[in-house]
Amino acid sequence: MEPFSGTTSVYVFGAGGHGKVVLDVLLSENKYVVKGILDDGPKSDTLFGIPVKKNFNRQKLQARNCIVAIGDNAIRKKIVTTLDTNFIMTIHPNAIVSKFAKIGPGTQIMAAAVVNPDAVIGNHCIINTGAIVEHDCRVENYVHVAPNACLGGNVTVGEKTLIGIGATVIPNVTIGKNVTVGAGSLVLQDIPDNAVVVGAPAKIIKYQDLN
Repeated sequence: MEPFSGTTSVYVFGAGGHGKVVLDVLLSENKYVVKGILDDGPKSDTLFGIPVKKNFNRQKLQARNCIVAIGDNAIRKKIVTTLDTNFIMTIHPNAIVSKFAKIGPGTQIMAAAVVNPDAVIGNHCIINTGAIVEHDCRVENYVHVAPNACLGGNVTVGEKTLIGIGATVIPNVTIGKNVTVGAGSLVLQDIPDNAVVVGAPAKIIKYQDLN
């Protein structure tokens, strides 16, 4: 389950709020030397004492270790597709991740999160602070499970979907791609692609633009 042993150099792409959390995880693991933080529009020159670089050559990142620390799913995917690099995953020391779970590269699992046996989490996902992914879940690429959200057993979540803060999805539900589940919502049935759902029980209020 652990991506590396020993000390490993890594670059972090993203100097915003989510970047701070990812950086904190990397520093807490005591496995990484953060060589630099990359951001196209940084608000400061350093983050936790580490230089933030605006003008950088993406080609120089080839074969380097990198993690994209952007909270927005669509933007995270867009940046990932511009980088030819070795994406690492990172797991906070206080997270509980079953040795029988599968975690894809680029995925970030934050403090107090729980990932239970036979869960499969794709690439470049965020399992945020205190979130729970129960047994046999299937979480596709670029999904964000926000703080304190809970996926019951055998839930499937499609690519680029956001499960909002404190939302709950009951077992055996399938949620489509590019869905937004509002904060605190209770999902009791399958949700189609591109839907925005809110409430308890969650109901569709609109569909998102695909562009």
